[in-house]
Amino acid sequence: MKKILFAVIILFSVSTMVAQEASEKKNLKKLPAIDVKTLDGKTLNTKDISNDGKPIVMSFWATWCKPCVAELRAIADVYDDWVEETGVKVVAVSTDDAKSVARVAPFVKGNNWIFDILLDQNKDFQRAMSIPEVPFLCILNGNGEIVWSHTSYLPGSEEEIYKIVKALVAEGKK
Repeated sequence: MKKILFAVIILFSVSTMVAQEASEKKNLKKLPAIDVKTLDGKTLNTKDISNDGKPIVMSFWATWCKPCVAELRAIADVYDDWVEETGVKVVAVSTDDAKSVARVAPFVKGNNWIFDILLDQNKDFQRAMSIPEVPFLCILNGNGEIVWSHTSYLPGSEEEIYKIVKALVAEGKK
C-alpha cells in the first residue's frame, strides 16, 4: 500500500511539474508594440527589437536613478565578455521625461556605454510593460519572449543575469 501511495505521489508531482512548465512556456510574453526613439532621434517600434535568435537584456532606467545607473555600470564592466561568450544584446530604455531627456545622450557617452539606448520619455513603453518603477530589468529569449524579470538592483545581480543568459544560449543550441 505504501509503495502504491508513494508511486501515486511521485506520478502526481511529475505531472504537475510538466504541466506547470508547459503552462509557463505558453504564458511567455512578447514585447508590446510601442514606438520609442533612439538616441539619434529615429522612431523604433519595440516589436522590432531583436538579436538574431540570441538573448536580450532590457533595462528600464533613468539618469536620476542611482540603482539604475549602478546596475548599468556593472553590466557595462562585463558587457564585452558577455557579448563575446553569448552574443547577448543589452537594450537600455531611458524613462527620463521631457525635462531630463536631453541629459541622456551625454550621460551615456560619459559612461562609455555601448549598448543600445532607447528613449521612452512619455513612459508609454513602461506602462505597456506594466512596470511600476525603475530600475526594472527583463531578459528575452531568442524568440523575443520575456523569460525573467526583476525590479531594483543589488550589487552582484549581474552575475545572476549572466547565468540566465548563458542558460538561454545553451538551451538555444539544443
